[in-house]
Amino acid sequence: MLKNKHLSLVILGILLVGLLLTTGCYGTTTTDADAAPPSFWDQWGMIVFIVVIFGLMYLLMIRPQRKRQKEQQKLMTELQKGDDVITTSGIYGRIESVEENSFVLKLESGATMRVLRSAVAGKKP
Repeated sequence: MLKNKHLSLVILGILLVGLLLTTGCYGTTTTDADAAPPSFWDQWGMIVFIVVIFGLMYLLMIRPQRKRQKEQQKLMTELQKGDDVITTSGIYGRIESVEENSFVLKLESGATMRVLRSAVAGKKP
């Protein structure tokens, strides 16, 4: 996770430098007669830059999050009676019964507890 944060900071730095280079620094002392016609980057550079930023945001942030959500949803639908699971609060248990919105877990001590489906973090390794 730390590696991704460093990568994001590096990419953000590159994008900021790109923003400075595409917008350019122009003096205000020239008149319209002396000014050159605007180039492609003067006209469309900022739009291209913004599209690139949103593309990178999608690749670095949105896409991995959606992938994790799909994996968690798949896990929730595949859980069945007898699976050993871990809850988000760190409780280990075995699924005794499956209901629409909850599971009944049997703990090591023999006690049972009902937990929401969303409280299950994953299967026990």
